[in-house]
Amino acid sequence: MNIKTVESKLVKDKYYIIDHPSGLTIYVYPKEGYRSTYAIFGTNYGSVNTRFKIDGGEEITVPDGIAHYLEHKLFESEDGDAFARYAKTGASANAYTSFEKTCYLFSCTDKFEESFEILLDFVQSPYFTAETVAKEQGIIGQEIKMYDDSPNWRVMFNTLVGMYHKHPVRIDIAGTVESIAEITAEKLYECYNSFYNLHNMVLCVAGNTNVEQVLSVADKMLKPCEEHKIENIFEPEPYEVAEKYVEQIFPVTIPMFTLGFKENIGEKAATSKQLAYTDILLYILASPSSVLYNKLLDEGLINESFGFEYMEGPNYAAVLFEGESRNPKKAAELIKDAIREIKKNGISEEEFNIAKRSIYGSSVSGFNSNENIANILVDMHFNGRELFEYVDAVAASTIEDIENRLTEILDPDNCTLSVVKGE
Repeated sequence: MNIKTVESKLVKDKYYIIDHPSGLTIYVYPKEGYRSTYAIFGTNYGSVNTRFKIDGGEEITVPDGIAHYLEHKLFESEDGDAFARYAKTGASANAYTSFEKTCYLFSCTDKFEESFEILLDFVQSPYFTAETVAKEQGIIGQEIKMYDDSPNWRVMFNTLVGMYHKHPVRIDIAGTVESIAEITAEKLYECYNSFYNLHNMVLCVAGNTNVEQVLSVADKMLKPCEEHKIENIFEPEPYEVAEKYVEQIFPVTIPMFTLGFKENIGEKAATSKQLAYTDILLYILASPSSVLYNKLLDEGLINESFGFEYMEGPNYAAVLFEGESRNPKKAAELIKDAIREIKKNGISEEEFNIAKRSIYGSSVSGFNSNENIANILVDMHFNGRELFEYVDAVAASTIEDIENRLTEILDPDNCTLSVVKGE
């Protein structure tokens, strides 16, 4: 078993990467003096993974929403559900499915080893029957309808539908009522056996723990398995957005908008440096201290709900600006004008230094949160990045780095504006 120590001179912290004999990669980030511990067990499998091959076999296509469905069902067993077991240890547990991954997690202040055993046990012990699968369809169907009735959710998803022609990121994570009706116990087992392979998973533990304690449970609970080659299949996606404007009528008092910029990305995720440069760039462009933000605010085109994010996953990446506006089209034009202005005139040294200090400060302060540390380690692992490389990249960044990144991710002529407004 190989254990690697990763240290940061800037953060003055360290963590450990364990190549466990079972095939699982384990990250342990001890935090001396902390009372709580946070653990997250994730698989590199999300809602976009609906077409794939295993070990070069025939192509398999599964219903939309099955990854999310599987997440729900995995908590159940013949002996009850995992939440009931956690209730006895006092741990707070949860799970989530995103476009690109599914994760199971808990936090606790005591009885860590007992809660840790529960996590490793139920995630490795699927139990699906025709009866239990059918029972869940109504529950998830209600969840789908709830999201359909959420203007925040719809304005964002309509942006993805407008940006992407074929990529499954344009499909709701939970699928549709029609697609989940096609899910069977056999299909759940097929997806579980394909993607819940320890070689395709990661375990991250941060807080009041150490390598020895984590391994004492992992060695006992992890079930070694044979590695399989997973080939996810995505149709070629044009760079150009599918639609430049998408509108939906909704009972909202103030119109909501999302302006999405589609990045021209291949199969590789952004590097640690590219991610750092993106965060600095977006801070310069649209943080509350930016010229753009204050202009939008002064003209009454946004309120405090305005924000931005960089989203990424297999074969897709995009920058989203979102918020409420009584004139979404004008707000979008001002955002695009600000991008053109920076491309033409460059970034001032003052703007750059403010953004760099802010992103560096928030990055370092993030190491005070067990949850933040573990969640970022999962993302970094699945995207082939290293945690401290990001902080180093922020510290070493230059104006030229940020301006180069700008040309890669923000094209004012290739974006989608999604609006949700009242009658």
